Amino acid sequence: METKYMAFVLLPLILQIIGLTFAVVIDPYIGRKHRRIMLTIIALDFSLIVIDYLALWLKTGRSLPVARTIVDIYGYSVRPLILLLFARIVSPKLKHWQGWLLVGLNFAVHLTALVSPVCFTITADNQYVRGPLGYSCHVVSGILLLALVCLTLRELRTKKAETWIPVFNALLIVASVGMDSLGSFDSFPVTFLTIAIVSSNLFYYTWLHLQFARAHERALMAEQRIQIMMTQIQPHFLFNTIATFKVLARRDPAKAEEVADRFGLYLRQNLDSLSVNGCIPFEKELEHTKTYADIEMVRFENVQVEYDVQDRDFSVPPLSLQPLVENAIRHGVRVREKGVVRVSTRRRENGHEITVADNGKGFDVTAIEKADGKHIGVRNVRERIEKMCGGALTIESRPDRGTTVTIRLPLTAPEGREDGGI
Repeated sequence: METKYMAFVLLPLILQIIGLTFAVVIDPYIGRKHRRIMLTIIALDFSLIVIDYLALWLKTGRSLPVARTIVDIYGYSVRPLILLLFARIVSPKLKHWQGWLLVGLNFAVHLTALVSPVCFTITADNQYVRGPLGYSCHVVSGILLLALVCLTLRELRTKKAETWIPVFNALLIVASVGMDSLGSFDSFPVTFLTIAIVSSNLFYYTWLHLQFARAHERALMAEQRIQIMMTQIQPHFLFNTIATFKVLARRDPAKAEEVADRFGLYLRQNLDSLSVNGCIPFEKELEHTKTYADIEMVRFENVQVEYDVQDRDFSVPPLSLQPLVENAIRHGVRVREKGVVRVSTRRRENGHEITVADNGKGFDVTAIEKADGKHIGVRNVRERIEKMCGGALTIESRPDRGTTVTIRLPLTAPEGREDGGI
């Protein structure tokens, strides 16, 4: 093959390898163990390209049977090894001793070519002759491919679209073996199998990145759960509620017992929210909000929380309505002679609408974006409404006139957004 055509084939593969190496090295989502495996596969991919060129040169150039034998032994031994390393990417916790045994046996069988024709031999006139065990690489690779697909389906157990990436890789490799076996591409500088393996490595990196990015997102969401939990059970709320118990215990024991029951229910509902990964029925979130509001209305007799709920048949993230009512009471209406917080829901033509309006002192809406603790609850609610429900949260506030927070949700929550948690 002419040099320019050889370069035309080689350049895309080399660019893939260089780009993939750079991506794997700088990717913050990939762990050290997976990064080491990926870099090992990339190095083996590069060696296969070199081996393919050497094999072509030895096949069409000067007859060097020993050199060609060594080159073929390496090529037939490395390809199953790469498949095994793909399996380690999918299941890094497994030992894969059966796979290592198969790879070792395949290498041992091909190593016999140096002393025996049982696997293959290169004749004096530079011809490749397959022996009785000449298909050991194909058999071992087929077993490893099947095991790789099974491991992938077992490990993921999900309907995510990227589950099919490893399956597609397996089909790609099988198809490449069929193309190589046709024998019409003997003068091609790189085998179709090598091209398929290099491309599969790129696909596996994409698949791996998606898995780690999703795991990283779940970890961030778990951390956010703790942040929200801390914002919902502030020390001053605990202490003030306990102080309310003491006052009511002397003045109205029955009322003190009722508040204690409501407070226990409030704490239990907050703890239950930590274990929820998806959305919950609005009715459940409304119940939790009412539990909190009842306690606050006992503490602050000038505060009244009213409800106008005309739409209940939808879901929301846990702890999404209650923080808004808490903000309205704590930062808005407590200073009023008669503070009112009104919670209402409506079914609109294009979705569901939740409104929390108060007649409080109002505030600067731009303060929501500042990194202070006062509005972290609102920011978290907005992020979860957007991420988990595909909805939106807007705020209107005027000094000394009050604040209105509106949540708009689509009629149908987008698929794949219910794993965000709190």
